[in-house]
Amino acid sequence: MRHFSFRRPRLRDIAAFLALSAGMAVLNFALPQREPAAFLALWATFAVFRAYLAGSLAYLAASAAFLSWQATLGALAQTAILLLCFGVCARLSIRPGAWKIAFAALAQLPFLFLFPHAGYAAIRLPVLAQKAVLSVFFLLGSLLAEGGANATRHAGKCRLTGPELAEIALLWLLLGMGICNAFGPLVYTGAALFGVLLAAALTKNAVPVPAAVVLSLPLCVHGVSLLPVALFAVYACCALVVASYGRIASALALTLAYLAAQAFAGTYALPAVQIVLRLLACVLPAALVCALPKKWLARLQESLLFYRERVLPRIAVNRNRRAVGERLYEVSALFREIENAFLLPDASDDGDRRIAAAIEGTVCAACPENKTCKREKTMPALGRLVRVGRAKGKVNLIDLPADLAQNCPNVAGILFTLNRELEADSRRNAALETAREGRRLLARQAHGVSEIMRDLALRESEEYSLSANEDALAKTLQEHGILSSEIFVYGEGGTLTVSMTLEESTPARRACAAAGEALGVPLALSEKLPLTHGRACYVFKRKPRFDAAFGIAACPKKGEQSSGDTHSVLKIDERRFLVALSDGMGSGDAARDVSARTLSLMESFYKTGMPSDTILATVNSLISYSADESFSCLDLAAVNLDDGNADIVKIGSPAGFLLTGEELKILEGKSLPMGALEAVHPATLRITMHENDFLLFMSDGITAAFGSSADLCAYLGAQRPLNPQALAENLLAAALARSPQKEAGDDMTVLAVKLMAAA
Repeated sequence: MRHFSFRRPRLRDIAAFLALSAGMAVLNFALPQREPAAFLALWATFAVFRAYLAGSLAYLAASAAFLSWQATLGALAQTAILLLCFGVCARLSIRPGAWKIAFAALAQLPFLFLFPHAGYAAIRLPVLAQKAVLSVFFLLGSLLAEGGANATRHAGKCRLTGPELAEIALLWLLLGMGICNAFGPLVYTGAALFGVLLAAALTKNAVPVPAAVVLSLPLCVHGVSLLPVALFAVYACCALVVASYGRIASALALTLAYLAAQAFAGTYALPAVQIVLRLLACVLPAALVCALPKKWLARLQESLLFYRERVLPRIAVNRNRRAVGERLYEVSALFREIENAFLLPDASDDGDRRIAAAIEGTVCAACPENKTCKREKTMPALGRLVRVGRAKGKVNLIDLPADLAQNCPNVAGILFTLNRELEADSRRNAALETAREGRRLLARQAHGVSEIMRDLALRESEEYSLSANEDALAKTLQEHGILSSEIFVYGEGGTLTVSMTLEESTPARRACAAAGEALGVPLALSEKLPLTHGRACYVFKRKPRFDAAFGIAACPKKGEQSSGDTHSVLKIDERRFLVALSDGMGSGDAARDVSARTLSLMESFYKTGMPSDTILATVNSLISYSADESFSCLDLAAVNLDDGNADIVKIGSPAGFLLTGEELKILEGKSLPMGALEAVHPATLRITMHENDFLLFMSDGITAAFGSSADLCAYLGAQRPLNPQALAENLLAAALARSPQKEAGDDMTVLAVKLMAAA
């Protein structure tokens, strides 16, 4: 009985009731003799919205205001029958189901016997027979109205089927006929033109044309002519041609088409009042569409876009991304806990007391005068001696306290045992420090993994939202003769990705150019995935602003077969690359192994996306732990191809250079070689490279050959390079020419990078 309960109406409920009453009143004008076509709306409110009381009151109000008392009496009987039928079902808690047809048929009896109907002279049937035919029409119409009301309620929330669209069109036909009969065809024309312009502004595709045809049907029935169908189709086409230029352009185009149609219809020969009314029927809706707030249109467009999109795959993708992001967050938190566990402080250890107890338990316990020992004097003195020994690492007679020397008969045994304990304590402390450093190393690794997982979680948790660019892209592809059954645009900026299903024979360059034109950004083919026979998925991503070229020139030390310098050029991802030059201490294979191992570690860490400070600290610790005394100098640059920003890391290496047109910038760092100490602090700096800039790294063999930084800067300042390979080779040749006997006194390597505009 919840549908028959009473509650205080809200302002929204009152507005809905007034709109329902007005709609029912207009529907009562749809048929020539004001037959109660509002019954269709009454049935929809009962069967779909279950607004029994509101629907009944609105139906009675619409009937009492515009129909005779006999018709109002029939309307009252109809509402009573429906209230009784639906009330019994609610009382018994059963669904009407197929019984609804019987309810609708019973509700036609009052119309059949109470509604005053004069009959249609053109139809040679008795009045009662004519009313029976109309009753069947109302019965079938009520069932169609139920479907139309359902479809209207779901419009904007799901994709409507063809039958649902037809049911909505039928309801609109009856409502439009009511408007034409109640207010005149000019009022309805204005409302229909407003609908055409609004559809053109919202969709900017072919939808307004069939919508215009449906909107013209009431005028066709009212004037018994098909001319309005053709006119409204022309109006819609004119509005669509210039829809890309905005609402004002569409409104002007439709207005001009309307004025031309009125000229052909002979409107301008009518009285001035008639001319003004016919013009207002177009000008007012056009002005109203142009005056609508942009935020209202944007909200409607978003609703229509969601309704037209295949949102289920997108929702499934976003759901999976959220699940992956949550799992990555959990893994990140786990590694953070592991980091905290490794960084727990060591248990407190009183080494002084432990060593003193060891001496007392061995030397003092075996002393013949143990029982007569003056412990109040010897024990404090022994404690002072242990503290001195731990500070110095060992003790001798000079360190012996006077109290202990005077009162202890076995000083030599104490010194011997103390030095032995101090040596064991030193080994123990070294082992503890090694363990602590190992834990710190593992903690740094856990921290790095946690940061990677967190960044991945942030990226994977980002949802793919609906994109209005997909319609524009589909239109541009069609203009280029490319048909795509599916288009998926997501991301923004450097993460912009476009996926589309095309014929496998479609040239990728042609599709890429069309997509870039539609989106206004340069794109490049990232992947081409075969789907079914003859079709493939093309994946395009935003093309970086820059591209890079590399040059390398190297010469080993005289007498060596291989250089101790190694270099690396690594593509981190589609928008970043890494270049590095490592110079192992010494020359030959041993130095090359050190530098190659350093670069390999760096590359592996950078590929994971681990933070730079964690990478440098970890690699330095790993090299420090190596069995041999091997150190390595390092130059490293991670360059972003979107903005040209380069992060430079220099560890124990000679100066690098940035050649920018007429300017030469020196890139220096003050740091020991990697692996020389357990805590090396690298020099880090950020530079911004522009088109045709050169980044130059070199090993110390090159700088040593030039003798001074001034000579090297003078040589580079005079260069106007075009090719990074030529620059590297020329610099190596100049260094060899300045070397004694024109031979390399040390390993020489030059690594050059040129940033260029992407093709």
